[in-house]
Amino acid sequence: MKKAIIFACFVTCALFGNDNFIKADEAFAKGDFENAFKYSKLSCDDGNASYCFNLGILYDTGKGVEQDFKEAFKHYKLACDGGHASGCYNVGVFYSKGQGIEQDRKKAAKYYKISCDGGHIEGCFNLGVLYDNAKGIKQDFKEAFKYYKLSCDGKNATGCFNLGVLYDMGKGVEQDYEKAAKYYKLSCDNGHFGACFNLGSLYENTQGIQQNYDEALKYYKLACDNKTPQGCFNLGVLYYNAKGVRQNYSAAKEYFKKACDLGLQIGCDYYAKLNKQGY
Repeated sequence: MKKAIIFACFVTCALFGNDNFIKADEAFAKGDFENAFKYSKLSCDDGNASYCFNLGILYDTGKGVEQDFKEAFKHYKLACDGGHASGCYNVGVFYSKGQGIEQDRKKAAKYYKISCDGGHIEGCFNLGVLYDNAKGIKQDFKEAFKYYKLSCDGKNATGCFNLGVLYDMGKGVEQDYEKAAKYYKLSCDNGHFGACFNLGSLYENTQGIQQNYDEALKYYKLACDNKTPQGCFNLGVLYYNAKGVRQNYSAAKEYFKKACDLGLQIGCDYYAKLNKQGY
């Protein structure tokens, strides 16, 4: 899980009655983190949550000040208390990882929910993961589904992938392979190549959708081209068994080797078998 590390800068600084905000923004723009720290602290002390968040980032990354996770947590919490959704998200991450504070996944869930309610898509996704995997909170696939859906609607590719998995397995929702395929495709189209593999598998194995080897080949290749070993292996199997393509042991061997090179042992086994047979 990633922390939010975008510095918050606003053009409405003058409304607060001093120019510390402007000086902080100018320092950030120049990469002058020591002065960014100085003026962000003054702004945070004046009650501006966005600059408390920025202070948290500086402490977190060790820019302009010695790295200090406890201080980072403190300032993310100040930002969160001031209504800053990314601050709440980072508080959740710190609680989840036990960084700068004792690990407490119940509190992580609390702050992910606050951040999600404030429109932070990664907060929705992380909350879904906690419900899905029973990490610190009671497992609840319906709640996991709810928060994955929110994250997917916000263009989180892994949220869409996880929605597909829930539909595929019938967890928290009625099993529906067509909807699984829909969310795998959304996820695949947004760069989640495990989703491309899963979509290919649905097309190959006729799980609730019409069998289509051309589509299976297409999505396995997308997965393989992006270093998903199972995609390479399944491509090899299609060529090996002449499913949707002309049988081609040389092509099968090539894809088994790719799977092997990416760490999939069964790919190594099939590659060795074809190699031994002289292909």
